[in-house]
Amino acid sequence: MRGDCLISELEIIGKGNTATVYRLEDAKVLKLFHKGYPKEAVEKEFSNAQAVQVMDFPKPNAYEIVRCEGQLGIIYDRVEGISLLEWVTETQDVQQCAIYMADLHKAIFQNGTSGVPNYKEFLEHCLAKGLSANVGKQREVREMLARLKSGNTLCHGDFHPGNIFISDGRAVVIDFMNVCHGPYLYDIARTVFLVEYTPIPGNVPDREKLQQFRKDLADQYLMQMDVTRDHIEDYLSVIIAARLGECPDETGIQL
Repeated sequence: MRGDCLISELEIIGKGNTATVYRLEDAKVLKLFHKGYPKEAVEKEFSNAQAVQVMDFPKPNAYEIVRCEGQLGIIYDRVEGISLLEWVTETQDVQQCAIYMADLHKAIFQNGTSGVPNYKEFLEHCLAKGLSANVGKQREVREMLARLKSGNTLCHGDFHPGNIFISDGRAVVIDFMNVCHGPYLYDIARTVFLVEYTPIPGNVPDREKLQQFRKDLADQYLMQMDVTRDHIEDYLSVIIAARLGECPDETGIQL
């Protein structure tokens, strides 16, 4: 782990819920996690990023964990361009957005692995945390999870337009915190959930229009993936239930 650096000397190029991204020399960036962010989570993301580094799909490489004024961060390749979320917001081109997403997701699915966590372990952990007070519901969802298929397909786990960049005309995926292995239908269901089902804040104008936009994007994405909603129904049910443990502060999702 490299020693301390000075945050004040670095240029901010992006901010997220868990980290701030700073520009470095030599076409690199520092993803610096917020104070108090668990060391184990940083190490997990770095391990996942290292595990997929040799796989064949567009992504930035991860180089090392560093400490900067008491905060932990990861040095990645810099991805030039704009996020697909910005792109589709500006262009309103839902079909082309879905094509970018599907082509990249299909490239990820060409890779098999067992060197990253099993998707069922992640869901089990979230269910135990989120449904601890509802033993009956937890048992029901766990039985549904047990019936879902296993698999060794690489799953990104957080694949949505905010984690995809358009760089020189091609889509590049970032953020490897939730990388896992399982059936490809799980990762497709997870993407549909993130695109369509996560709550819209109450202060957002034209909420109904935005919700329809998100559903249209999910529909177009599924069409490009040649998958129907029936194919992912059970995966989606478990994902929705598990979200209570993954993001307990999120409101508006119905079991």
